[in-house]
Amino acid sequence: MTESPTVPTASGPSPRDRGELYTLTAGAYRAEVSAVGATLESLTVDGRDLLLRSPETGPMLFYRGAIVAPWPNRIGDGTYTWDGQELRTALTEPERGNALHGLVSFQAFTPASVSAQALELRTELFPSPGYPFHLLLTVRYTLEAQEGLRTTVTARNLGRQDAPYGVCPHPYLVAGEEPLEQWSLQVEAGTVLTVTEDRLLPTGTRSVEPGGAFDFRSARPLGSLFIDHAFTDLGRDGEGRMRVTVTAPGGTGVELTAGTECPWLQIHTGDRPEPEHHRRGLAVEPMTCPPDAFRSGTDVVRLAPGAEHSASWSLTGW
Repeated sequence: MTESPTVPTASGPSPRDRGELYTLTAGAYRAEVSAVGATLESLTVDGRDLLLRSPETGPMLFYRGAIVAPWPNRIGDGTYTWDGQELRTALTEPERGNALHGLVSFQAFTPASVSAQALELRTELFPSPGYPFHLLLTVRYTLEAQEGLRTTVTARNLGRQDAPYGVCPHPYLVAGEEPLEQWSLQVEAGTVLTVTEDRLLPTGTRSVEPGGAFDFRSARPLGSLFIDHAFTDLGRDGEGRMRVTVTAPGGTGVELTAGTECPWLQIHTGDRPEPEHHRRGLAVEPMTCPPDAFRSGTDVVRLAPGAEHSASWSLTGW
């Protein structure tokens, strides 16, 4: 069913800066999505924010709620080789010399269908010197009263050659009103990607040591621990879903789940030099491939002409 999008209110994110704003409601849940980047601006339950919002005006801040494609995380030096082609894309993280978070987070999406509980947005990514491939990206949000918000991103290769591809979301979870240091994290991961301190580029992997700093198989407070790492060998339930749960001392919390199409998980404690932005939300990003995958080749999706790839994840809160 296609209807006119919900008219944004003065208290919501500015449609002038981030495109049209669409509102979904189901039970106690309310979600807001911007047309620019198909960005998840907010998700609330009973009026409580489950995600860290961007300011109401200006661009999305620090990729909060972004859809990240056609590669997640970083490409070192913005340079990679694909089927014998050496390609160089713009350095969007110049302070570290990296190409960061793909190409579509600030691109306009158009609505394919809009209803009270579901929204489908599309954009066409045309070939560019650094990514000479032609993709159609479809982002579908579905909100349910019991299950919360489900997001599915589907990429179709419209071009004539195989395309490298990866995707992830970039939400900053908010467990409650208490400081992040008091939030408890629970996630099962067997392996962590080691990275350079200056550029956050991979150097290898190591096992997550039982009882060590990154062992969150049992929920425990984050404290002052700094995390900006990718994990794999993720624990999964009987339906193949990995689960990340963040809870606050007051009993509120938020949970993200993702399927087997996302074998990697980036977690970041949101450490920033600006006091007003420092450690205000926990970035939790299920990824189809790890950081710098376009250079390493690890788990990069090879998308043949006419082929499609889909990845899904869900958010619930209380």
